[in-house]
Amino acid sequence: MYRTIKIGSCTLIQGIFVGELPDGRIQIADGNRIYCGIPVSRAA
Repeated sequence: MYRTIKIGSCTLIQGIFVGELPDGRIQIADGNRIYCGIPVSRAA
């Protein structure tokens, strides 16, 4: 499943969901790297 995370003040990254961290951040993979960030909620 693809997810979007926010890194920093205005950088968004999209990738395949890897896991969730205890502090609420999630991990995603974009192919070669794994990123951690705050999940972006879906638009209603």
